[in-house]
Amino acid sequence: MNEFKLLIDGKLVAGAATLDVINPANEELLAVAPRADIAQLEEAIAAAKAAFPVWSAKPVRERGALLGRVADALEARKEEFTRLLTLEQGKPLSEAAWEITFSTDIIRYHAELDLPYEVLKDNATQKVVRQRMPLGVVAAIVPWNFPVILLALKLAPALLAGNTVVAKPAPTTPLTTLLFGEICKQILPPGTLNIIVDNNDLGGALSSHPEVAKVAFTGSTTTGKKVMSGATSTLKRLTLELGGNDAAIVLDDVDPVEVAPKLFVAAMMNAGQLCLGAKRIYVHESQYDRICEELGRLARDSVVDDGLKQGTQMGPLQNKAQFEKVKGFLEDAKRNGKIVAGGEVLGRKGYFVQPTIVRDIADDARLVTEEQFGPVVPVLRYSDVDDAIARANNSEYGLAGTVWGKDLDRAFCVAAKLETGTVWINKFLDVSPDIPFGGAKQSGVGEELGREGLEAYTQAKIINMAK
Repeated sequence: MNEFKLLIDGKLVAGAATLDVINPANEELLAVAPRADIAQLEEAIAAAKAAFPVWSAKPVRERGALLGRVADALEARKEEFTRLLTLEQGKPLSEAAWEITFSTDIIRYHAELDLPYEVLKDNATQKVVRQRMPLGVVAAIVPWNFPVILLALKLAPALLAGNTVVAKPAPTTPLTTLLFGEICKQILPPGTLNIIVDNNDLGGALSSHPEVAKVAFTGSTTTGKKVMSGATSTLKRLTLELGGNDAAIVLDDVDPVEVAPKLFVAAMMNAGQLCLGAKRIYVHESQYDRICEELGRLARDSVVDDGLKQGTQMGPLQNKAQFEKVKGFLEDAKRNGKIVAGGEVLGRKGYFVQPTIVRDIADDARLVTEEQFGPVVPVLRYSDVDDAIARANNSEYGLAGTVWGKDLDRAFCVAAKLETGTVWINKFLDVSPDIPFGGAKQSGVGEELGREGLEAYTQAKIINMAK
């Protein structure tokens, strides 16, 4: 392992303390990360503030060119980042490689965007234009499930828009972010990007800091509410991508053998640690037994192991706290439903849980009403599609959903009634840098990616000139 350092004002520096990073596949020490204290957080924010006037004054195309160089540098070290991501996060190498590739694509996409003046009116008496101005210092707070992607989709639009950034990764997955800081140090001006690591003790100070103009946060709804509360003192701009309890609705015209593998991936990708994953599967009664049977077979056949091993299809949960939480969901499933497959943790070191399919469970069970964020998935029966839609919508969350059916017009009508920010039909996680996403209800505020995601890092200025 490298000797990892914080990035503050263009310098790689030791932390005021250290933090042990554990490999979730064997519960052994992976690396010792630097841990910042409040003084270093203040240094990072001050560096970002000092760098803002110079960075924001650069032409947008010059900022984009530097982002393009960052994407090239990330791509050149793809194998190194992929392996490190698997070691600290747990996901199989194939999923880690996809994350690094998609992160590179996100940065490249933003590197090519522009923020031109928009002429709103131009006549004999007046000219009105809209100008997109940077906000200042942006705090980017990133969780542990997709630490590289969720950093890239905050960092890239923030920097292209002319902001400077203080990034804070999750304390259980700081290493890929710190390595990313090493390559950015060689490309970006000092203070443009700063990276600090904490032990979940500096987030409040960062998100409420008077010199921070915007907070971009991905994480739980509970923590998102705290971030929003901390932002009120200065009315900070916010982008919050929060929890989800995403429903999949399977219509009665599907082929169970064809759709079950897609449902399984939607539910079990990244060991179920995916805010956009299928966390409740509603199946028409005519297909219910077959779908449960197929999902159970897929679960039993899955290879659960260290993500570094060839052939591994699902790795461990990322950290002990989440492991303990998911064990609670297993117990709930055993009490309130019927286990089709799985239902146990693996009896060895590592935070491994068998992929678990649960049927005949009530709508008020914890596994149905809460976001499990693990490989334990309830399959619920319905007879009337409007009832399935109502049950799917009966949630405080509204991040994403999926609909599966051969009659596309019918599937579209179902999708249109789901109270979510995104719905996929006959596919899952079809994400692209140019397509925005954001949550409804308590799944978030604002949008990320696409033109909308970029503009969320700007302040619109209207210039109204008399002729």
